[in-house]
Amino acid sequence: MFPIDFFWRAATRWPDRIAIDAPEGALRYDALAARVAALAAALLERDPAPQSRVGICAHNSADHIAALLAVLACGKVWVPLNPKSTPSEIRRITDATTPSILVLDADCAPLLEGVAGARIQAHRPQDGAAVTTIAELVQRHAGAPRPVFDLPDSATQAIKFTGGTTGAPKGVMQPYRAWMANIANQIHAWGFDEDERYIVAAPITHGTSTYILPILAQGGCHVVLAGAGAEAVRAAFRERGGTVCFMPPTLVYMLMALPGASRADFPRLRRLIYGGAPMPPEKIREVRAFFGPVLGTTYGQTEAPQILTVMRPEDFEDERNWAAVGRTTWFSDVAIMAPDGRLLPTGEVGEVVARGDLLMTGYWRLPEKTAETLVGGWLHTGDRGLIDERGYLYLKDRLKDMVITGGFNVYPVDVENALGQHPAVHECAVFGIPDDKWGEAVQAAVQLRAGQAATEAELQAFVRERLGPVQTPKRIRFLDSLPRSPVGKVLKNAVRDQFSP
Repeated sequence: MFPIDFFWRAATRWPDRIAIDAPEGALRYDALAARVAALAAALLERDPAPQSRVGICAHNSADHIAALLAVLACGKVWVPLNPKSTPSEIRRITDATTPSILVLDADCAPLLEGVAGARIQAHRPQDGAAVTTIAELVQRHAGAPRPVFDLPDSATQAIKFTGGTTGAPKGVMQPYRAWMANIANQIHAWGFDEDERYIVAAPITHGTSTYILPILAQGGCHVVLAGAGAEAVRAAFRERGGTVCFMPPTLVYMLMALPGASRADFPRLRRLIYGGAPMPPEKIREVRAFFGPVLGTTYGQTEAPQILTVMRPEDFEDERNWAAVGRTTWFSDVAIMAPDGRLLPTGEVGEVVARGDLLMTGYWRLPEKTAETLVGGWLHTGDRGLIDERGYLYLKDRLKDMVITGGFNVYPVDVENALGQHPAVHECAVFGIPDDKWGEAVQAAVQLRAGQAATEAELQAFVRERLGPVQTPKRIRFLDSLPRSPVGKVLKNAVRDQFSP
């Protein structure tokens, strides 16, 4: 069985149900299955080689979902290309992976200028350019049978590049077994069923991709937004019956801050899953007060996609868990390791390591980096944390983010959580910079809430009262907004570089 088989089986079981609710119209399971089979036949006609790469550079749309499913359906490897990226970054990825086929939106064409590969456009170009479109290929290959292929579960399903916030991005080879483990865990963790309506808010090129098949496997529906931004997300929940969504914390906060926003705007919401960045405990309190007991989160990496651990809404009922990222999911082991390779006991801080079906097979054409990260069957995540006596994982920080000041270890997340309790603080980033006296000095960059004010001395006193002098930032800088990646992650390196001497 392969990941795409979850979709094929759902299409057979629920042919009349709506699979995709998009602004241009609704698409039933039987119609989507026919479209995917036809498009898969077209991909094989252009390049019959198994495991060849297909790059998709497109915004969220029904065509994007169909193209992704078609890639999965014909034994090829998906290479997501972020339409918010730069031409140089896209070129670096395509030069490394050499996709033979490129699927793109019309406005993404400049990003792929000069990149080799047969082009398929998701929407007909308005300028009349002679470009093959998905619609034309689906019509040409109408009635095509579902492709059949035979590959091991270690074969690559996707090559996804890491975000690069803590170093040069690397192409992560995600195998079939990792996708299978993810699908099973998502369904088990969230209880997806045929009444699910997933709001496609985060990019398909990123976190949303891990929800496409779990929702379809259960006969649910993907709701494609009619616009962009928080207002479009609210409208989808309010007017189109959204029940579940994955989004970064920043979008959650934006929804709460919309004019006139209330829980009534989300009448059917039962799962609000955040990821990609931590949510401080005080923010968790605010979110739960606004949305109710629907909040959930997962912990994973591109190297172990999405769901090594999970925090369900019921886990958030206990405030002790608010700083945790949940407990280990099926098909994986998560442990804490010392620098010498020893597994540490409950409560001790070390590097978070993982093993099992969810893991990557390695970095694309980077055997040395693979050997550094996969050691003795364990994935070294680069995160520091501890596991408590109940099995909950608490993250401290990235190994390289830990600040050693005056011989003491300071975990930025602890300081960020303390700062986040101040009523004037919207978001913050804590980091270390070189210091002649302390070795490293704890620093913070703070974005205040609209209409709120606070001084550096006031915030320092606030942290000192909660954490003591060692963890109190020596300097606090105020920014109108914190720098972010295209998917909303705070770029701590960019903040650090801005204030380093």
